[in-house]
Order: sequence, then C-alpha cells, then structure tokens
Amino acid sequence: MTACGLDFGTSNTTLGLHEAGRPALVRLEGEETTIPSAIFFAPTTEAKVGRAAMSAYLDGEPGRLMRSLKSVLGTGLIDEATQVGRERVKFREVIARYLAIVKRRAEAAAGRPLDAVVHGRPVHFVDGDQEGDARAEETLREIALSLGFREVSFQYEPVAAALDYERGVAGEELALIADIGGGTSDFSVIRLGPDRHAREDRAADILANEGVRVGGVDFDRRLSLGAVMPLLGYGSPMKRAELEVPSTYFHELATWSSINKLYDGRAVRQIREVRREAARPELLDRLIRVIDDERGHGLAAEVESAKIRLSEQDEATLPLGWVESGLEAGIRRDAFERHTHALAEKIRERIARCLIAAGIAAVRIDAVFLTGGSTRIPHVRQAILGAVPAARAIEGDTFGAVGAGLTIEAARRYG
Repeated sequence: MTACGLDFGTSNTTLGLHEAGRPALVRLEGEETTIPSAIFFAPTTEAKVGRAAMSAYLDGEPGRLMRSLKSVLGTGLIDEATQVGRERVKFREVIARYLAIVKRRAEAAAGRPLDAVVHGRPVHFVDGDQEGDARAEETLREIALSLGFREVSFQYEPVAAALDYERGVAGEELALIADIGGGTSDFSVIRLGPDRHAREDRAADILANEGVRVGGVDFDRRLSLGAVMPLLGYGSPMKRAELEVPSTYFHELATWSSINKLYDGRAVRQIREVRREAARPELLDRLIRVIDDERGHGLAAEVESAKIRLSEQDEATLPLGWVESGLEAGIRRDAFERHTHALAEKIRERIARCLIAAGIAAVRIDAVFLTGGSTRIPHVRQAILGAVPAARAIEGDTFGAVGAGLTIEAARRYG
C-alpha cells in the first residue's frame, strides 16, 4: 500500500510521500511542490489547474476559472451546480476534478498508484456548526474514495504542522502551533520532543485545538472592500436621500469563491437598473466594465498581490487602467491594518481560547511555530506573538509544513 499526505488548502495544495525514511513533497507543477488550488475549464481543451489555470484566465483565454474551492465545504453550496461550458456541474464534482488531476500527477511522479491518504483539515471548516464540520469531512472522504483511495483518514492541520516541526527539536518543549492559511486560522497546544516523536499514539500530547474561519482570503476581501470597491461605487449614494448603492455585488466581487455568480447576465442587468438611480453613475460604469469583461478574478489577484507587497513595504499601488484610463488605488499599510484589524483580533482571541482549553498559561509556551502564508502579514504576526510573549518564534515552511506533517502521519498510520 502506498500512502500519501494531502494538504488541500483554500489557496494552495501539496501532496507528500514518505521516501527514504522522511517526508518529501511531490513536484505537482513543473519543479514546484506547491500548486494553487485553482482550476480553469476551457471550452475545447482539458481543464487546467494551478498556475496554468491562473495564467489561462489572466491571458484572456475563453473559459471559466474557479479558485478557493475549499471554501464551499460544509456549506449548502457544495451540492449546488455551477455553469461550466455547456454543462452544469456541482461544486463537489469541481473539487473532485481538481483533486483527480493532483492525484494523477503524484502517481506519475511516484511511479505507482496511491492507495491511502491522510487528508488535512482545519479544526473547524465552519464556525459554530458541528454538523457543517461533519458534512465537510464526509464530503472530502467521499471525494477521496471516488478518486480511487481505499483508505481515507484525517488530521488537524496544526497537528500535522507540529509533526513536521518536531523533527528538528532537540529537547522536550511545549509549543503553540499557528497555521494561518487561505481560509482558516488553526491552533494547537502540543507537547513535542525527540522521545515523543516515535510514539504511535500522540493523543495525550495534544492539549488543545482551536480554529476560526479567518484566513488570507478574508484579508483580501476586507482590503478590496476598503480600498478598491469604493472606486467602483461601493458605499456611493443613490439619488434618493440616505440610500446607498446595494452592496451585494461588491461583496461578491471581493470574494474569490463567489465572483462567478456575477457572470450569469442577471447581475449586470440589475446593476444597470441601479445605475439609473445612482448619484454617481460613472462609478457603476466601472463595476459593469469589470463584470462584462469577466475580470473579477484578475482584480482579486491584484488585490492579493497588493496585500503581499504591504507585508514588505508601507505602500502599494494597484493599477486599474484596464477599468478606466489612469485609474489606480493607492493603499497604505496603516489603512490595510485598519480595514483588517478585526480579523487579527479574532485570531488573537482564538489563541487565548486555545490556551485556556489547554489549561496552560501563556508564559509556559516555549515556542510558537508559524506556518501558512498569512503569518507574513505584520499585524497578524504581532497578534500571534503578542499572545505568547515569552515564546521563541520559529519559522516553518510557509506552504509545506502541513503537507510534510500529513505525510509523516500517513507513514505512521499506513506504513
């Protein structure tokens, strides 16, 4: 039996195999072990995934891009159908098609079929909904079985990251694992050490797990709504006093998983009706241009890029000349932090809850292990480190630690 660890993330995916006694992530796209969780359906060719999917869309190829696929797990959308070319396909089938391509590429690299998988999962797919959590996990199980896996099990993503970190620890320690991904923020308080690493049962070492549905896509959305959507009419007045342009269109355009809803023709017809009663119709013309040209995902990608730049610099410019000549959005880091302060606060609060659940005072945490792309956002990082001020900050493999840990767990469970 050949087992793998599969980290199907909101933004990126990795798959690992245990080779020569250690986990190794498979090259899934050229030389890259990390592949964006995106799929592009073209009218006459096979679906493209990852960077190829994003490039096809951004290059203007006819077709349909879907990203942040994981976001629909645990929600009613999973069994709704979406238009893909001439057919309507349920979202669970879209996920299955994406993961089938990932599995085939991994099997080609390994030279043998993959029979068993340890799937990563967040502590909570959805907040405050145990039934939704159970449905999300069961959906992933059903999809994995449909792809030919005979054995399917799950591990919390922060626990998996801890197993990867543990390979390098010299002595026993109490660690907080902070995995801030594209869709969720997940935390574990866990005892680690070289003597513990070989144990078959680690349940006693895991003192608490917590999570909240806050991730990189939420920071993208808040940044878009705060700095970009007002240029397209968000928050602008109607001619009738005390009314604003309806906000639904802007929220959908700012959210990766709902952008495609705007492309069915009905949204533009409704917006044109709103435009007639808008006090600033020229702003709505910009919104219509984005939707007519189906450039919503491109706009979201530019917002994401600006977010990443703001993690390194104080200001970023988002060019929007393709919407209107000379149009651009200038964004400062302090404005970004203001727009997303509540999200960072939710992360801090969830860490506090995790420590309480573990029965551990913050000062007893020896190390905090950071993984996931959103740990690079300065005020998110401050929220995490501020919660455990005495702990050493350990940088994990930003996009690979969870996949490596799941691979370790797969070897432990399935040999």
